[in-house]
Order: sequence, then structure tokens, then C-alpha cells
Amino acid sequence: MSQQRLRAAFYRGGTSKAVIFRKADLPPGEPPENCAEWDRLFLSLMGSPDGAERQLDGMGGGISSLSKIAIISPSAREGIDIDYTFAQVGIEKPVVSYRANCGNISSAVGPFALDEGLISAADGQVTVRIFNTNTNKKLVAEFAVESGKAKVAGVYKIDGVSRPGSPIKLTFVDPAGAATGKLLPTGNVRDLLDIGRGRRIEASLVDVANPVAIINMDDVCSEVQGFDTAWFQSVEQRQLLEEVRIAAALAMNLVADEDTARTRMTNLPLVAIVRKATGYKTGSGADVDANRVDIVTQMMSMGLPHKATPLTGAMCLAAACKITGTVANAVASPAGLGREEFRIGHPSGVLQLTAACECVEGAWRVAEAGVFRTARRLFEGSVLLPAA
Repeated sequence: MSQQRLRAAFYRGGTSKAVIFRKADLPPGEPPENCAEWDRLFLSLMGSPDGAERQLDGMGGGISSLSKIAIISPSAREGIDIDYTFAQVGIEKPVVSYRANCGNISSAVGPFALDEGLISAADGQVTVRIFNTNTNKKLVAEFAVESGKAKVAGVYKIDGVSRPGSPIKLTFVDPAGAATGKLLPTGNVRDLLDIGRGRRIEASLVDVANPVAIINMDDVCSEVQGFDTAWFQSVEQRQLLEEVRIAAALAMNLVADEDTARTRMTNLPLVAIVRKATGYKTGSGADVDANRVDIVTQMMSMGLPHKATPLTGAMCLAAACKITGTVANAVASPAGLGREEFRIGHPSGVLQLTAACECVEGAWRVAEAGVFRTARRLFEGSVLLPAA
């Protein structure tokens, strides 16, 4: 069978990987409605759907952080350099979602634009102003330029990535209400979610960079000591947390009905299960001391336990920790709440980030959130897709 050839590049951005396209190289499409051809291409490219959760016949890696697409184009918007659309591709279901951004892949967007010649910059530091079409929010990326390309080599190390690199500073401007239009979609700092079989669970539903449902780890796995990622691998526990996600999606008005949450919007909201600062071992066996973190979380992404933490989810969690009365605020280290930089413990290590929160006349707002990441161009050329 002949195959379709499309120009693309493969990038690691933070602790995720994505195939990145120039929008001009794709068939016409404007998500979320008019993109049926994009959906077909992206599912084929990633090797989805795959009930075995391996995506063996595609570029995906069987987990949500490795099943991602980015589409980039020069921007006609005033004060913006490039437009960026993110697509999260389902693994076992034929679903492509354009309703959210990915913070980790956002770190690769500026370097891609420079390396592709969509923007130009002299050697030194460059600032790239990015408009994310999924959330209608502005991002600012600052990174080093060497010989006209994004600098790769450096000494900055992020947990979850084996090699150091050149730092990329990402700032999310006015990130609240990215998917729902509201920082607190229900108007409450805590809600009781009905998750079926007569069971209810307390959650904080917060939307900063991406919507997140935050629950206390002790409410779902009080028998687990420390931080045990194995608990989240069982089918039974994954189903429990999926019911939390579905109930939260309805409460946050992300979907109109339960069926849509189960079958069409499988990536939102993220679910963050949190616990007070405690020592634990990472997935690679490294020890993380309790005094290195201000809160510990396991996040669920597309029904699976994330091996690190989605960056947008971490930004939302950091902001939630600073909002008085949330589930996250109740377990976060008081010392961490007093510092500009907040430290989140996750299965691959520790993530440090900032979230500028303030309460004015009883209303909370988040001016910006920031983090440092690294990115690397892994492959460039063409991807091959089975002909339609």
C-alpha cells in the first residue's frame, strides 16, 4: 500500500514528546470542529486506537505523555509571533482532543519555530510570544540562541529527563479559566462529587492552564504509606479515579453529559491525587526526601497514572495550593506557601515552578505561572501514513 508523506519534526519538550507540524503542511482544518482529516492523520500517525496500549504501529509510546501533536504557524495577531495548537491523541480509543494545552510540549514550540525559520533571532537570548489556540491564552518562551538555532546543550537538569540541556523559561500569562473561563468553575473551593454506588468524594475543581480535579490521597488510598505508584496501576483503582474525573467534568461544565465525558473528552480534567510532603522513591528508584517538596502528587492523564506530572496540571496544582480552603491548600507545606517558588513531588522527582496568586476583595486571581524546562529536536524529515 502506498503511504502519505508529511514533513514533520519529533521533539522532546520537558517530560513529554510530540510530533510537530507546520500548519501549512496539513490539510485545511480548524479545531475543535472542522478537523476530521486531522483526526484521521493523527490517529494513524500515533498508532491509535490500540487496545494493547502500546501504539506499536505508530509514533506513540503507549502513555499520554508520548501521544501528542503540535501544529505551528506564524501569527497575524498583534504582539504575537506564532500560533500553536496542541492535540492529545487517545491510545486505546479513537479520540483526538483539542480542548487543552500541554505545558511540556509548549517548551518545544519556540525552538521549533526558530529552527524551522518561522521566526529569526540573533545569537544570545530570544523571547518568543506564543498564542495557544486551545485555551486562547498567551505564553512567553525565553531561551538561548546559538548559530541561529535554539541552543540544546547546557547544564540545566529536570527530573524525569536523563540529560541536562539549555534552559527554556516558560511564562503562562493570565492562565486561569483556560478551559472553563473561570478559576473556580463551580464557584467553590471544595465540592462533593458523586462517583456512583452511593459514594461521594471531596474535591477542589480548579482551572489554571488546564482544569484539574484535586483530591486527597488519604480519601482513596489511606492504606498506602509514603508514595506508592503501584497502587494506581490496578484496574480497580484506575476505574475509581476515572469516575472522579467524569463527575468533575460534569461539575465543571466541560461536558453536557456523562457519555461525552466517557467517550469523547477523555483527557479533561486531569486528576491530581495529593498528599502532604513525604519522602518517597521515584520510578527509577531514587530517594526524594520530604524536605525537598511542598506537596506530593500522582496525576492521572487519560485514565493512566502519569510517569511525571503534566506541566499545566502542576501549574494548576501550585495555584490551588495558594488558594485558601482548597484540598491542596490544606495539605501543602506552610513554608512552601510563603515562597515564590513552589516544589511539587511526582513519580519522576521534583518540579519547581511559580504561580502568582492574590485575593482581591474576596476574589482570587492568578496573574501568571512560570517554569523552566528543556527541549530537544530528536528527528526531522517526513512521517509516513497509510493512504486514506
